[in-house]
Amino acid sequence: MARLMEVLEFLDDTGESMVKRIPEVGPTDIKWGAQLTVRESQEAVFFRDGKSLDKFGPGRHVLQTQNIPKITKWVTSFGYGKDSPFRAEVYFVGKQLFSNLKWGTFEPILFRDSELKMIRIRSFGSYSIQIADSILFVNKVVGTRGSFSNSDITDYLRSIIVNKLTTVLAENLKTVFDMPAAFNDFSIMIKALLKDEFDGLGLIIHDFYLNSISVPDEVQEMIDQKSGMSALGNMDEFMKYKVAMSIGDAANQPGGVAGGLVGAGAGLGMGFAMPGMIQQTMGNSLGGNSNVSDSPLDKLKKLKELLDMDALTQQEFDDKKKELMNKM
Repeated sequence: MARLMEVLEFLDDTGESMVKRIPEVGPTDIKWGAQLTVRESQEAVFFRDGKSLDKFGPGRHVLQTQNIPKITKWVTSFGYGKDSPFRAEVYFVGKQLFSNLKWGTFEPILFRDSELKMIRIRSFGSYSIQIADSILFVNKVVGTRGSFSNSDITDYLRSIIVNKLTTVLAENLKTVFDMPAAFNDFSIMIKALLKDEFDGLGLIIHDFYLNSISVPDEVQEMIDQKSGMSALGNMDEFMKYKVAMSIGDAANQPGGVAGGLVGAGAGLGMGFAMPGMIQQTMGNSLGGNSNVSDSPLDKLKKLKELLDMDALTQQEFDDKKKELMNKM
């Protein structure tokens, strides 16, 4: 048997409740003249058989025929008297701003990078929303659940946000090397795409922030290398940078720089050739005279030597080789 309710109210002391259904489970009988208390930043909506009836804003309301016309019409249509309790559910909807909600990619998403080909990326950020249309939100999102919080909505909206993120990145980002400068622009684009989606759920999106896009460690290392060398497109500067990096690595090996460099080329007969090659490669930057030809063929030979001693990766060698071949 349904309970007879004379007082209807809901106090949210967490600030996290978006919707609370009274009662949470099953129907309730509401007495004519019952007192309904709707607090600031709340709205109360009466439902019966899945259909919305009367709606109340903040304040204290006595439920009478004159202020619940839809319920009155429904009750009298079944021949019930005005003193008979009526059966309904009441949804208390939080109308406050729900801020700093978190979103993120649950699984890495594939991104076609113009320089790195297919890579996997993760992303996260935050946003703020508000319920604009209580009835639409209950019908579209909440359904018959007894309660619905801001943690529930973040789970619900995650796939929508990630979908829009994927669209924006695919249409506007060529390579992850350009990411840092584009965060603000991407945030604006994603927010614009989300507006219509959220409107259809009875929500307003106030703020949206793209806080981070992360890549696998090996990709991040390539980004760091490119950041550390402002003249990556210049062949001489590129080779100087890679040789300097190999010297730094060799210094951490047993025997110091000399031992490390000899060890790097020992299996390839490069040990004693290293000092001369380094002097040739870095001669210009040190102010000395260099007898090394600037021809593409000579540079290609130096690149191969750097590859053999692991100062270059295979991908870096292939990219620079292609660049040189185009100049020949």
